Amino acid sequence: MSDSSASLARLKRRLERLERPRGGPCLFSFGCDAVDVRLGGGLARGALHELCAAEVDDHSAVSGFTLMLAARASDAKPILWLREDKGQRQHGRLYGSGLVDLGLNPDRIILVTASDTLSALRAAADILGCSGIGAVVIEPWGDARALDLTASRRLVLAAETSGVAAFILRDRTTSFASAAATRWTVASASSAALPGNAPGHAALSVELVRHRGGVPPFGLVMEWDREEHVFREPALSRAVLPPAQRRPLAA
Repeated sequence: MSDSSASLARLKRRLERLERPRGGPCLFSFGCDAVDVRLGGGLARGALHELCAAEVDDHSAVSGFTLMLAARASDAKPILWLREDKGQRQHGRLYGSGLVDLGLNPDRIILVTASDTLSALRAAADILGCSGIGAVVIEPWGDARALDLTASRRLVLAAETSGVAAFILRDRTTSFASAAATRWTVASASSAALPGNAPGHAALSVELVRHRGGVPPFGLVMEWDREEHVFREPALSRAVLPPAQRRPLAA
């Protein structure tokens, strides 16, 4: 009996070594070498990432960037979007045609509204434990002081346990303490026209302002390839269209 138990224990340890991910946590890439090389391959999937609008008018830009990252992280699984009622009234519902313009299937997005920040955070912590979800987006309204260091740590723990990516979307930059693995600011950028003067890919100016793994801050302009679902560096030789000509994500 003792020999059999020892054999089972050795087998279990062997299986645990085989299942343990190598090279650090499971990552999802941007598909853009200019970013992925700096990040050591990409962003951690079972982690919390904070995305902030650079200016008041950049809510559509940061929302689009959040959706793009969620699509990269989710492996075609559903994306849960949790937002407060006040945010829904201020910014409108997610616009189906705008999602299609990004190459995303609106049916993959599960939109849930909460009465306040605390309710949204509780729901997010619960849903993050479900491996059937590919990514969870939490969109608090305003300063959202309930989303403090302790609350963000709860989200981090839930994301690490399940391996599901979590994103906090803020409509303004913030100085509040957070346990998020990364913090980004996002602004609109001009897009380059495609052949035949067709509308160009969505373009964003993004800046990594903090990385808990020690990656130095950096910023760049990227385009989103809606066909391949990857980020790319823009081709500077093409004609440029102003950001205002792009379709909004909310209506």
